[in-house]
Amino acid sequence: MNTIPAQEIKRRGIAAVDDAIAKGDLHIIRNNQPQYVVLSEDRYQALLEAQDEAYLARVRTSLEDLRAGRVHRFSSAEALLQALDAEDDR
Repeated sequence: MNTIPAQEIKRRGIAAVDDAIAKGDLHIIRNNQPQYVVLSEDRYQALLEAQDEAYLARVRTSLEDLRAGRVHRFSSAEALLQALDAEDDR
């Protein structure tokens, strides 16, 4: 990932970001540490879309597990913890 010091942005303004982001996503360095990430709008939208797709995939998998009977219900948190402990003992 590209980097640019915050001081460079302070000195040159948004033009410094425009020049650097043309090469890809951009870390802004402040106090010698990455502090911020700047993405193009296209990259940002792609990340949001991927996040939504991953969420839907997890929901679909959960529903498939429920339909296939791979879901166990517990009467309490204590019962769940006991089942997890018993699983660890195997």
